[in-house]
Amino acid sequence: MTAAPLLVVCALGPEVWALRGGDWSGAAGGPPVLARTGMGRSRARRSLGHLLAQDSYGALVVAGFGAAVGPGVQPGDVIVADGVRDSEGGYHPLDSAKPLAKALQARGLTAHTGLHHTADHVVRGAERRALYAQGALAVDMEAAAVLSARAELRPALPAAVLRVVVDTPEHELLRPGTLPAGLRAWRALRAAVPALTEWYQQTAAPHEPQPSTLPQEAS
Repeated sequence: MTAAPLLVVCALGPEVWALRGGDWSGAAGGPPVLARTGMGRSRARRSLGHLLAQDSYGALVVAGFGAAVGPGVQPGDVIVADGVRDSEGGYHPLDSAKPLAKALQARGLTAHTGLHHTADHVVRGAERRALYAQGALAVDMEAAAVLSARAELRPALPAAVLRVVVDTPEHELLRPGTLPAGLRAWRALRAAVPALTEWYQQTAAPHEPQPSTLPQEAS
């Protein structure tokens, strides 16, 4: 028996592209399954349900670009979630934040740990400041939906959530489609891959081996 593959889900194609080119050598369970969910909570939830119904995985990572909601965070920094909440009051605690942040920092990346908020729209201006006042460090549009589907279908599946910061309250982007244009964030996301493999080596679940040589991509 060997470890099951790691499932990594992203909202956007360029996020998958960045991760696909990272150094996955030595990853527990072999190459990961990289899946694009599309933007928004409903798409993310539906996509994860489909993926979990198709196969078994050893752990789940939600990764990609995101926005910081408070000061002291720069583009290219990584915010690792110790919990994810949604606008309806749902909350998903995560115990993966500290070991994953430590692995990221060991590879020269600036990593913060804290609460992520999943919104159903692009958050700007005063709304960002309000989220920061309520304890959030980052905002996205998918993570809580992914974790909600996991809680229903595979509640014991280890999970981690990270967002590489593209825009900050001081320098907001005009539209979500421009997020992958942040070259610094794109490079940081790719550089995060060895930290993901290190974290997964600590949590890998047994699975029958499946021969492969490259990360698998699911749509």
